[in-house]
Amino acid sequence: MTEFWDRGWAKLAFDPHVLEWATQALPIAMQAMSAPENAHWWTCENTWFVGVDALPNQTDGSLNGGKPLSGGVKDAVLGLGYPWLDLHRAQVSIMRPGYPKPRDAESESAFRYRLKRDAAHLDGLLAVGPSRQRKLLEPHAYVVGLPLNSVPQEAAPLVVWEGSHKYVRAAFQARFAEVPPQDWPDVDVTDMYKTLRTQVFDTCRRVIVHAEPGESYVLHRHTLHGVAPWTATDPTHTDRVIAYFRPEFPEGIRPWLESP
Repeated sequence: MTEFWDRGWAKLAFDPHVLEWATQALPIAMQAMSAPENAHWWTCENTWFVGVDALPNQTDGSLNGGKPLSGGVKDAVLGLGYPWLDLHRAQVSIMRPGYPKPRDAESESAFRYRLKRDAAHLDGLLAVGPSRQRKLLEPHAYVVGLPLNSVPQEAAPLVVWEGSHKYVRAAFQARFAEVPPQDWPDVDVTDMYKTLRTQVFDTCRRVIVHAEPGESYVLHRHTLHGVAPWTATDPTHTDRVIAYFRPEFPEGIRPWLESP
């Protein structure tokens, strides 16, 4: 896993336990996609189901009394020195042909960023208040992605900016240097974040990450990432389904910045 620390992400090899979990999760994810209570998660003119907390898994990842999520994913996280934390209900991210379309009432510049920069973002930074100030409110420990169905690479894949985690850590260390850790959630990082993204785009290599069910990938929590437009032309593929877990450090924000 040496490449993880250099690149900020790693693709994990096929694992039968992960495939078993993905096979069970897929129909449950599709049910969640169609559930009336989740209709609000459809956006970008019905080309993206955001699906936050949409998968009804237990904290061990199990579904409907099935087996916990384990195998190569758990081994990789532990091998990196991270704890295998209790899992929240997974995000069910579903993309369809035509993505991206404008999201709700987003501005022309925001849509252009979605189209040209893959809506690149850092998980855990939330836009707060009328002025949409960016603040670090969700201290994720790591990001795990598990494809649930087989689609072409061109079907709105995940993209990452390799090495961006190093720039992110340095920028946040500088921004928080004179602020007590208990006050970090109140710090407005909007301007710093914009400058940081420009630096990453100018410096780091954009890489497409594609995997099949049974494979998975782990992202460093500081890695800038996004979703590429859907350019696949095979009409038989209408949904790209990925489950994401982003467990948070129970100790709060400090380990988000200071842990490896």
